[in-house]
Amino acid sequence: MFTGIIEELGKIQGVSLTKDGGELDIAASMVLEGTKLGDSIAVNGTCLTVTQLRKDGFRAFVMAESLRRTNLGSLSCGSVVHLERAMSADGRFGGHIVTGHIDGQGTFLSKKPEGQAVVLTIGADEDILAGIVEKGSIAIDGTSLTVMDVGSDCFRIGIIPHTGGHTALLSRPIGYVCNLETDMIGKYVQQFLQKAKHTEPKKSSITMDFLREHGF
Repeated sequence: MFTGIIEELGKIQGVSLTKDGGELDIAASMVLEGTKLGDSIAVNGTCLTVTQLRKDGFRAFVMAESLRRTNLGSLSCGSVVHLERAMSADGRFGGHIVTGHIDGQGTFLSKKPEGQAVVLTIGADEDILAGIVEKGSIAIDGTSLTVMDVGSDCFRIGIIPHTGGHTALLSRPIGYVCNLETDMIGKYVQQFLQKAKHTEPKKSSITMDFLREHGF
């Protein structure tokens, strides 16, 4: 479980990936504090397991499903990634509930200054947009952000100076493909409603004959 508050910008030092999965070597410092083998670290919002620790970085395993769902397969040596350790139970919950399980990807369409902030427009597929609500939360490459509004094929978020300075979002070019995780609570509600919609109500066993037989 994560909060979407990026702790550190890491740098890819090695890539050993095939379509069946593999490993990433990542240079880091802050996220190594208190981290043990087998712990989880979110890399661009994707929950990965630490398989090796060094004094200047770590190695993490990437499943084939993660490569299909995320932008991790496009990383190369020198790529900058967002890093966050799993949430501490005794810490402040500054973002929102982020699982590190990516729903899909989005594409940076435009970046426009608005006062001191920057408004970022991101294009996404219909099934992803269905789980995004205005003023709700979304994780973009693991960064917890508030949705300004949602259109038919895109949504907008605002990046304040602090977030811009502590993440790589504003340095990403137009056309950049990002990882998206929609709000977990919304996904559960959506799933329950879909199941209810396709479940036929049970027919009652009480009939007029049954009522007459029992004196009604």
